[in-house]
Amino acid sequence: MKKIVVTGGCGFIGSHTIVDLLENGYEVISIDDNSRSSASIALDGIEKITNKRIKNYQIDLKNFDDTRAVFQENKDIAGIIHFAAYKAVGESVAEPLNYYENNLFSLINLLKCVDEFKIPHFVFSSSCTVYGNPDHIPVTEQSPIKEAESPYGATKQMGERMLQDFSKVQNCTSILLRYFNPVGAHPSNHLGELPIGRPMNLVPAITQTAIGKLPNMQVYGTDYDTRDGSCVRDYIHVCDIAHAHTLAIAYLLQQKNTTNCDIFNLGTGNGVTVLEAIHMFEKVSGVKLNYEIGGRRPGDVVAIYANNELAVQKLSWKIVCDLQEMMRTAWAWEQKLHKEAAVLKEHSLMN
Repeated sequence: MKKIVVTGGCGFIGSHTIVDLLENGYEVISIDDNSRSSASIALDGIEKITNKRIKNYQIDLKNFDDTRAVFQENKDIAGIIHFAAYKAVGESVAEPLNYYENNLFSLINLLKCVDEFKIPHFVFSSSCTVYGNPDHIPVTEQSPIKEAESPYGATKQMGERMLQDFSKVQNCTSILLRYFNPVGAHPSNHLGELPIGRPMNLVPAITQTAIGKLPNMQVYGTDYDTRDGSCVRDYIHVCDIAHAHTLAIAYLLQQKNTTNCDIFNLGTGNGVTVLEAIHMFEKVSGVKLNYEIGGRRPGDVVAIYANNELAVQKLSWKIVCDLQEMMRTAWAWEQKLHKEAAVLKEHSLMN
């Protein structure tokens, strides 16, 4: 069994990827400071799905000594999948230094450990935000890297550059996975997206509004040059994204990489507007959503979706879930959370 370290393992994509790794015969260790995730919900969910309890090191990757101690304790690590980062575009515009400090210092400390402990493989959670506002869509891996529209996007550009430079001089092969808009939840209903505070991504904002947790939600701009005026995105199911990471690790272990740092887009290849996503949710759930049209949000790209042919060909990756399934699983997860919260409330009132 190959041992893989997953940073941000209690987060949305990290927890789903751990499930996929375990189901494909890997041993997994998680590192997550749980500042933006719930260790108990994630680890319990993983255990319910896989019947395996994994260890999570609750440390801040910005602390080098604590980070190094994990690698001192765990030998024979075959690879790292690095998810741990702040990821909200709007928040990054408001708090740029926080994003630069967290997202870049954590990566630097990890790469120092890769160097010292001779870890051979590294998979980096990147983003379509590295393309900025593209001149042509769908974007390919060769599309120009334009100026980032947000500090979040800039940290992903810098992270990619770090890994490209690092991989040239160190005995470590890496993959940059540029994914688009992960949504949905595990079909078992044991794992899903769990934003802390008010959600900053579209689908949890939709489901929380539909369940009544939020009174309403905003659509940020309907005056863009798109088919209905709202932004265009490439929504992809989190389980499809998760499996791509397992395939990426296998690709590196089998030495199929063509360079020291290969790059793959992870998207469906279909552009969906914000309003189209809302209407699909309404169709799947039967709930009429209370949303308002607001102004444009700083940092948002107008339209982007992926050309995913390279990942399909090289990684043997397949898209399994469509937009309807994304919305169905996201809604089922939200309903489960709501039901559990109601039970806890009733129990507390009885006591």
